[in-house]
Amino acid sequence: MDKVVIENLQVHANHGVFPEENALGQRFVISAVLHADLRAAGRSDALEDSIDYGAACHLIDAYTRGTTHKLLERLAQGIVDELFGAFPMLERVELTIKKPWAPIGLPLDYAGISIDRVRLVR
Repeated sequence: MDKVVIENLQVHANHGVFPEENALGQRFVISAVLHADLRAAGRSDALEDSIDYGAACHLIDAYTRGTTHKLLERLAQGIVDELFGAFPMLERVELTIKKPWAPIGLPLDYAGISIDRVRLVR
């Protein structure tokens, strides 16, 4: 399976368990690997035969900024659902969300999650 890769998209949004996180917001760093058969795009040189990574980035940004969830798991699932809805040729999504300013009171680079979802229904 071919892949479209989005690495470390930065989005300021309001997600978290604590009220301050939802009120003030913070930075999220999102990466996605979008699996699809891209042979047609390789032959046609036409964007409509591929997954537009610019459109995918804007979709991820809009969903992340436009919603508020307590858990990164819910945010991730929502992003994946949106991607599957927008790109019919998309077969699988690997998504990682990093929270560099996670309020845990200890020094760290980030806390985060990764999910891997396969389209179940065509």
